[in-house]
Amino acid sequence: MAQQLFIGIDCGTQGSKAVVLDRDTGAILSEAYATHDMIENNLGRREQQTAWWVAACTKILKQVLTKVDAAAIKAIGVSGQQHGMVALTASGEVIRPAKLWCDTETSEQCAAITSRAGGQDAVIKLIGNTVAAGFTASKIAWMQEHEPQHFDRLSTVLLPHDFINFWLTGERRAECGDASGTAYFDVKNRTWSPELIAAIDPSGKLASCLPELIRSDEPVGTLRPELAEEFGLSTEVLVSSGGGDNMMGAIGTGNVVPGVVTTSLGTSGTIYAHSAEPVIDPQGELAAFCSSTGGWLPLVCTMNVTVSTELVKEVIGMNNEELNQRAELAPLGAEGVMLLPFFNGERTPALPTATASITGLNQHNFTKQNLCRAFMEGPTLGLRYGLDVFKRLGVSPAQVRLIGGGAKSPLWRQMVADIFDCPVVRPSNDEAGALGGAIQALWCWLGQQGEAADIVELAGRYVSLDESGAAEPIPANVAAYAEVYESYLTLDQALRPTYLR
Repeated sequence: MAQQLFIGIDCGTQGSKAVVLDRDTGAILSEAYATHDMIENNLGRREQQTAWWVAACTKILKQVLTKVDAAAIKAIGVSGQQHGMVALTASGEVIRPAKLWCDTETSEQCAAITSRAGGQDAVIKLIGNTVAAGFTASKIAWMQEHEPQHFDRLSTVLLPHDFINFWLTGERRAECGDASGTAYFDVKNRTWSPELIAAIDPSGKLASCLPELIRSDEPVGTLRPELAEEFGLSTEVLVSSGGGDNMMGAIGTGNVVPGVVTTSLGTSGTIYAHSAEPVIDPQGELAAFCSSTGGWLPLVCTMNVTVSTELVKEVIGMNNEELNQRAELAPLGAEGVMLLPFFNGERTPALPTATASITGLNQHNFTKQNLCRAFMEGPTLGLRYGLDVFKRLGVSPAQVRLIGGGAKSPLWRQMVADIFDCPVVRPSNDEAGALGGAIQALWCWLGQQGEAADIVELAGRYVSLDESGAAEPIPANVAAYAEVYESYLTLDQALRPTYLR
């Protein structure tokens, strides 16, 4: 059989990655990475130019294609940072920079949308989720309120991965996994929600600006002829539906069956699991997302994980290796030094106006090693709160598959095992989103060829685990961290009045 290759692209917050998967051997034959800039201010604005994504994707596609036979490329699958708002005119012109998942400038609009929809309980009943500050809904309302001249030109609202698909194919389509993070999508019925759309935009215009929804195993389209020529690819190359980074990360970590929980230690932190049915939280703390495999993907997101460690590295002046060495010198609990890591506000719990705090300092424990450990423990304790939300809803992990930059640290892997009281293993491939995109592209392509294709079987074949990166919970550490966690919760509750005013 002639070689058949599949490209996965992950367009994230900090940069874009691409991998090329060989169907026959399962090997990653080529990979590349390019960074993105950020537009930000101290009022919560976090935006990017879509041209930066296009430039990064162009660069990495050209790089990976230099190492493989371009004629063997059959399909492309795109993973993208969730919740961002890309506004297009009727002619396909990008109207303004994309507002990102971590943009909290639109927090005020969340309350207004929720109120117009009948309150939080009514919103959860309608769509299975709340109108969270990170979601797309408030970004649209913010643009209508603050930039009416831009809203007037609006023809289509796309998510970041939808926009990359649009660039690749010229088609304006969306799939249910990423769409379920907009706060105007009904996760039970897998359709846009007329009630929430009306609550965002009472004028009625928004309803005509939403893309067509397709299934997760459907193609968005084929590669535009001009791009096919630029990259030396066939115009028959399919582009699969793609999905949000968490949905593609689930495929890329083999999280397509119950019992597995994927946790990401990236800029933000996520915990998600596979479910055959919607998992809806009446308290609204868990995101009741659809997966990009036809199932559901209950998820909890925290806004600050490696944000914390990057900040402390910059202030103290050290690299990752030095950070880990310092943190390992400190005892469990960092001698009482504790970080509430809400540098970007917080999504779970829903505290978009929260700020970070360092407490417990005295003249004896104010050391570099304690600060380094506290800045790793704080985000992990925040993720433990998310795990408790899962358990409250009856979802308990048998194994945690750890991804993201923080997963490269043996100390952090052990910390997660001890704080979660659950075995941890690291997938062999670090680029779970890009690998998930490639596997989904293969799934889509096989279906279009009329071949039997099972995403569970495909994920099992192409996802491997690095057993040398495993960590088992240590009973004494589990007990000690249980006390530290209770102190974390107490501190959080005590400080809430200072940032909820």
